[in-house]
Amino acid sequence: MSTFLGTNRIVPVVVLDDPAAAGPLADALVAGGLPVAEVTFRTDAAAAAIARMSRHGGVTVGAGTVTTPEQVDAAVEAGASFVVSPGLSAAVVTRCRAHGVPALPGATTATEIMAALELGVDVVKFFPAGTSGGAKAVAALSAPFANVRFVPTGGIDASNALDYLRLPSVLAIGGSWMVPRSAIAAGDFAAVTRLAAEAVRSTSSL
Repeated sequence: MSTFLGTNRIVPVVVLDDPAAAGPLADALVAGGLPVAEVTFRTDAAAAAIARMSRHGGVTVGAGTVTTPEQVDAAVEAGASFVVSPGLSAAVVTRCRAHGVPALPGATTATEIMAALELGVDVVKFFPAGTSGGAKAVAALSAPFANVRFVPTGGIDASNALDYLRLPSVLAIGGSWMVPRSAIAAGDFAAVTRLAAEAVRSTSSL
C-alpha cells in the first residue's frame, strides 16, 4: 500500500456508470500523470470497470466503497490491487488479508484507529475528511498515532489538497475533482487528462 501510494499521492476516486468508459479513462489518467484509480462499488458497472482497467496495464486500480467480504471477493476476482472501505470492518480486512490484497479501511476517531492497529492495519482512510475536522483533525490524530499514515478522502479538491499533503502523516489523498462523473459520461476524457495534469503540477513541489 505505502509503495504505490507514496509514489502517487493523489488517488482519483472514480464512479463509473458504463464499463466501456474504463479503458479511455485509464488512458486519460496515464496521459495526465496519475496512473492510479479507486473505482467505487457504487454502481453495477464497478466490477466490470475494474476488470477492464486492470487489463490496461498502465494503471494501478483498486476497489472503493467496499463494505462486505463478498465485495472483496468480487473486486479481487476483477483484478483490484487494493481495497478501500468507508469504515472499519474486521471481516473486510480479514478477507483482504486472505486474498493477499492491501486493505485501506476508514477510520476517523482514536477508537477506530486503535481497532485498525489491532487488525494489523497502519494505513487508514480518513473519511469523510471535510466534515470530520479536515487537515487539523488529521494533524491532531497524528500526535498519539505517530506510526499511522492517513489517506484523507471526502470533501477534498484543488483548493485544499495541499493542506493535507503537507502533513508528514498523510501518505496520499483521494478525490474526484479530476474525474468528474459528468465528463466521463460525456466522453470528455481530454478534460480528465487536463484536470489530472493540473493536480499533479499543483503538488509537484512537495
